[in-house]
Amino acid sequence: MRLTFHLDNIRLRNKMLIVYILCVLLPIVLTNVVFYQVTTSNVKNQRMRDIARALEQVKNEFRREIDDAVRVSSVFSTDYILNGILETEYESPVDYIAAYESYLRRILNNYIPSYTSMQNIKIYLDNPTVLNSGGIGYLSYRVHNSDWYRVLEEAEGSEPVLVRTWREDAIDAAGSGRDTFAIVRRMVYFNFIGESKWEKILKIELRTQAVEQVFSNLNLDGHVYLLNEREEIEYTTDPNVDWRRTAVFFHAVQLPEKSVTYTAAYDGDELLKDWKLVGVISEDEVFREVYRSRDFIVWMALANLMFSTAVIYWIARSMNVRLASILRHMKKVKNQQFVPIEDRETHDEIGQLQSEFNRMTLQIKSLIDDVYKADIHRKNLELERRKAQLNALQSQINPHFLFNALETIRMRSLIKNETETAKIIQNMARLLRSSLTWHKDRITVEEELEFIHCFLEIQQYRFGDRLSYRLDVDPAALKVVIPKMVFLPFVENASIHGIEPMKDGGEIDIGIRLTFNYLEFTVRDNGAGMKPEQVSRIYGYLEKDEGLGERIGLQNVIYRLKMLYGERVGLFLDSAPGKGTFVRISLPVQPDTEDDDHPPPTGL
Repeated sequence: MRLTFHLDNIRLRNKMLIVYILCVLLPIVLTNVVFYQVTTSNVKNQRMRDIARALEQVKNEFRREIDDAVRVSSVFSTDYILNGILETEYESPVDYIAAYESYLRRILNNYIPSYTSMQNIKIYLDNPTVLNSGGIGYLSYRVHNSDWYRVLEEAEGSEPVLVRTWREDAIDAAGSGRDTFAIVRRMVYFNFIGESKWEKILKIELRTQAVEQVFSNLNLDGHVYLLNEREEIEYTTDPNVDWRRTAVFFHAVQLPEKSVTYTAAYDGDELLKDWKLVGVISEDEVFREVYRSRDFIVWMALANLMFSTAVIYWIARSMNVRLASILRHMKKVKNQQFVPIEDRETHDEIGQLQSEFNRMTLQIKSLIDDVYKADIHRKNLELERRKAQLNALQSQINPHFLFNALETIRMRSLIKNETETAKIIQNMARLLRSSLTWHKDRITVEEELEFIHCFLEIQQYRFGDRLSYRLDVDPAALKVVIPKMVFLPFVENASIHGIEPMKDGGEIDIGIRLTFNYLEFTVRDNGAGMKPEQVSRIYGYLEKDEGLGERIGLQNVIYRLKMLYGERVGLFLDSAPGKGTFVRISLPVQPDTEDDDHPPPTGL
């Protein structure tokens, strides 16, 4: 079977969506994607070149700081007068001081102010006749064991060497850390190597602030690492690396996840041979301009899309919303809800369709109103009949108990003239007032217990020592709401039909428990008991609806419970002639809510 595509089979909303996607969304998106790719690629490349140029500038500035110190060291190393003063053996300190004041002080103090990159110039030598002060130091055992001196020993000739060391002005050099750089070299100008009378070492320290200023000129969101030939960090702006006190290798540094690494090597430089400058820059720094270009393009695309979308949505909504409203009201008609469309009247084709629909709906509603109203009236009559039947049942229960109670009081009063009758009459009055107020057809268990207690006191007054009773009530069940006088007829049945026929009397045990979501009422007597056919007849009250008949007590109570609770009523009865009777009634705590999790108990 060949499938043929028809545009008429597509819903109107989907047709407008197809027009929007093919004619608006795709052209705008494709154009902006191409423009974005070209623009961001150019911006990214330019930004990376700028960062590499900035790192190269830091590298060159640091090299210029070192070159200044190297030039000064060359001047000192080739100064004939300076070397002559240092090689001389002085007969007294006065002679040395005279030579120092005449030349050494001036040359040592003149260069530091001229170069902002240097902070200290000091010459170490082992001439015992010179004094250790004013830029002159003695080559002591401590100096021979310093890091920078050991590095100098590995160098050849009088070439300058760049070392990282501590500042001379530090109070505790060993504890301050190697936080600055120095140029050290041997002063062997006017004698051959090894033939000088004294060993002379020149040490020029770079100013710490000047070095920090050079490396902070990168002005980027990232860190700079200066690495020696062993990939050991000689200087870094990373505060998380303790490079001043311990040897830290670059590969051991935990770099940020989103970062870009740039390297600038000192190629062709003898002093910084195999050294390099590594910049670790955040990706946000690299792509910041890219993000700005991207944001501009995205906002422009969104503006175009929003404008075109708003126009198409306005036109489509004018048609689609009204059609959807008509379809929704048609479905209501299907469910017999004849509601007209209350939207404003329009003059296009959809407006005409809406007007015709409203006219048709009102006509159909007018035709079926009579039948529908008649059905409602019939159901209301049925409800009133059921309510009247329930009230009739309640009115039958009350006289049945009332006549028995009055007969008991009358017979007792004729036999004995006792003042106890007043108390019994009081209890009887309470029962009478309660039985006549059926507008309140639901009461608490606590109120029902008051009726039971009044009845049992009347019965105890009647039977005397022949009747004893016990009440065992769960306190949690006292506030549970139940139908009025549903437990009292069972107590009455135990007293009248169970204990009264016994010559020696008997006992009645009453219990009320709240278990799961059910209220459980039990009454037990050791009276005459019932025959099996009587027990079966009582069970039959739950199975079928019968006429009221002559036995209206228990039958009417069970019928009331069936009307109120349906199948959720639980009844258990155990009785035999001469062995007494046990009855248990289970009622749901909330009669209006189905409880499938805990069905009413029906067995022992």
